[in-house]
Amino acid sequence: MEITLTELKENIGKYIMMSRDEDILVTKNGKVVSRLTEPFSARKEKMDKKRAAKKLVGSIKGDYISLGEIRAERLGKK
Repeated sequence: MEITLTELKENIGKYIMMSRDEDILVTKNGKVVSRLTEPFSARKEKMDKKRAAKKLVGSIKGDYISLGEIRAERLGKK
Protein backbone atom coordinates (compact mmCIF):
# COMPACT_ATOMS: atom_id res chain seq x y z
CA MET A 1 0.00 0.00 0.00
CA GLU A 2 1.24 3.48 -0.76
CA ILE A 3 0.22 6.54 1.28
CA THR A 4 1.37 10.15 1.59
CA LEU A 5 3.32 11.45 4.56
CA THR A 6 0.37 13.69 5.45
CA GLU A 7 -1.98 10.70 5.49
CA LEU A 8 0.45 8.85 7.77
CA LYS A 9 0.64 11.79 10.17
CA GLU A 10 -3.15 12.00 10.39
CA ASN A 11 -3.73 8.24 10.89
CA ILE A 12 -0.50 6.81 12.26
CA GLY A 13 -2.18 4.30 14.58
CA LYS A 14 -4.23 2.83 11.75
CA TYR A 15 -1.18 2.39 9.52
CA ILE A 16 0.98 0.94 12.30
CA MET A 17 -1.65 -1.78 12.77
CA MET A 18 -1.97 -2.34 9.01
CA SER A 19 1.80 -2.72 8.68
CA ARG A 20 1.54 -6.04 10.53
CA ASP A 21 -0.15 -7.54 7.48
CA GLU A 22 1.38 -5.61 4.59
CA ASP A 23 4.16 -3.16 3.84
CA ILE A 24 3.12 0.51 3.88
CA LEU A 25 5.13 2.74 1.53
CA VAL A 26 5.19 6.41 2.58
CA THR A 27 5.59 9.03 -0.14
CA LYS A 28 6.54 12.68 -0.10
CA ASN A 29 6.18 14.72 -3.29
CA GLY A 30 5.45 11.51 -5.19
CA LYS A 31 8.65 9.72 -4.10
CA VAL A 32 8.85 6.85 -1.64
CA VAL A 33 10.67 8.07 1.47
CA SER A 34 9.95 5.33 3.99
CA ARG A 35 8.40 1.91 4.51
CA LEU A 36 6.47 0.54 7.49
CA THR A 37 6.79 -3.20 7.81
CA GLU A 38 6.12 -5.90 10.38
CA PRO A 39 8.73 -6.48 13.07
CA PHE A 40 11.43 -9.04 12.34
CA SER A 41 10.21 -11.42 15.05
CA ALA A 42 6.71 -11.57 13.53
CA ARG A 43 8.17 -12.12 10.06
CA LYS A 44 10.41 -14.91 11.40
CA GLU A 45 7.43 -16.56 13.13
CA LYS A 46 5.45 -16.55 9.87
CA MET A 47 8.40 -18.05 8.01
CA ASP A 48 8.78 -20.77 10.65
CA LYS A 49 5.11 -21.69 10.25
CA LYS A 50 5.42 -21.79 6.45
CA ARG A 51 8.56 -23.91 6.67
CA ALA A 52 6.87 -26.34 9.09
CA ALA A 53 3.80 -26.63 6.83
CA LYS A 54 5.98 -27.38 3.80
CA LYS A 55 7.71 -30.17 5.72
CA LEU A 56 4.34 -31.79 6.43
CA VAL A 57 3.36 -32.01 2.76
CA GLY A 58 3.62 -35.63 1.67
CA SER A 59 4.48 -36.90 5.15
CA ILE A 60 1.31 -38.96 5.44
CA LYS A 61 1.19 -41.97 3.18
CA GLY A 62 -2.04 -43.54 2.02
CA ASP A 63 -5.27 -42.57 0.34
CA TYR A 64 -6.07 -39.03 -0.72
CA ILE A 65 -8.38 -37.22 1.71
CA SER A 66 -10.39 -34.24 0.52
CA LEU A 67 -10.56 -30.96 2.38
CA GLY A 68 -14.22 -31.63 3.21
CA GLU A 69 -13.34 -35.01 4.74
CA ILE A 70 -10.61 -33.40 6.80
CA ARG A 71 -13.02 -30.76 8.10
CA ALA A 72 -15.65 -33.38 8.94
CA GLU A 73 -13.07 -35.47 10.78
CA ARG A 74 -11.83 -32.48 12.79
CA LEU A 75 -15.38 -31.55 13.73
CA GLY A 76 -16.16 -35.14 14.72
CA LYS A 77 -18.70 -35.63 11.93
CA LYS A 78 -18.81 -38.43 9.40
